[in-house]
Amino acid sequence: MAEFNVGLLQLFNGISVGSILLLAALGLAITFGVMGVINMAHGQFIMVGGYVAYFVERTFLAATGAPHPEVAFLLALPLAFAVCAVLGVALELGLVRYLYQRTLDTLLATFGVGLVLQQVARDIFGAPNVNVSAPSWLDGRVMIGGTLALPYARLFILGLALLALGAVSLYLYRSPRGRRLRAVIQNREMAEALGIATGAVDREAFALGAGLAGLAGCALCLIGPIGPFVGNDYIVDTFLVVITGGVGQLIGTVAASALIGSLDAVFTFLTTASLGKVFLFLAIILFLQWRPRGLVTLKAR
Repeated sequence: MAEFNVGLLQLFNGISVGSILLLAALGLAITFGVMGVINMAHGQFIMVGGYVAYFVERTFLAATGAPHPEVAFLLALPLAFAVCAVLGVALELGLVRYLYQRTLDTLLATFGVGLVLQQVARDIFGAPNVNVSAPSWLDGRVMIGGTLALPYARLFILGLALLALGAVSLYLYRSPRGRRLRAVIQNREMAEALGIATGAVDREAFALGAGLAGLAGCALCLIGPIGPFVGNDYIVDTFLVVITGGVGQLIGTVAASALIGSLDAVFTFLTTASLGKVFLFLAIILFLQWRPRGLVTLKAR
């Protein structure tokens, strides 16, 4: 029974990590679906979101003598979204828009931007990882059946991911801007012919994608430290989520993030962290041999 509960807890931890992957992959799926851009700096936007939370906490500490994590973390969430959204727009305006239809150049250029962001973070905050204090109302855990304990922090991450998913769904399917974005995803040339300003849609997509990555960075602070290279740990899994779910497909991204997070936890529990990653990659490769276009594909006439 104890081993069964440990397995369930490991699975729940995998789902909570999958929630962070969902936040990051939602944005990447949108930008990849709209522009076909492989943004290798997306992982660094996660890092920036984490450092925004750390900066807000340090600012409270310097101003009042106490970090006040209850207030600081809640302020950091929208601020991380806004800061990363601005960085996303700056990246699109300053670099990416000149490299459309040049996939390899875009990949290399955004990879270089990611290295620059890493070095800037090292210069400002130092090379060692830093910790962000979790709010006191996230201390503790929910007991299920008297033996299974689910931490409040990971439940909060799951709720944040669901809230972001709901907001993105409303944006995409209930707003004029979202309908224009979906039109560009489905057929850019036809959208341009109908008078949609695809350049403005591209910038909005980059802002939204980067902002969601910033939220993922804030959520990540609740389960571990933040460092200059933390984005590297998640960018590969984020791309796997997008590819497995189906490029530009919201439902597929949700399903793939839960699946990959759970499989990663199960394989790690049954083997080791390194060997678990190997089994995860093998499972995804076999799946893509069966469904090369992902879990959900766009139907068009």
